[in-house]
Amino acid sequence: MDLKYSLFIHALKKSDIQLDRKILADLAINDPHVFKIIVDKAKQQLN
Repeated sequence: MDLKYSLFIHALKKSDIQLDRKILADLAINDPHVFKIIVDKAKQQLN
């Protein structure tokens, strides 16, 4: 499932994950495994 940025941010807020876009970008580049965990957790809020 592809995830639009706005929906991703909404899901993060619902998950009470408080990371700004700069931190998220840094994680995506430097620690993709952790970024995937965050994305998967956010996706759970959308189901």
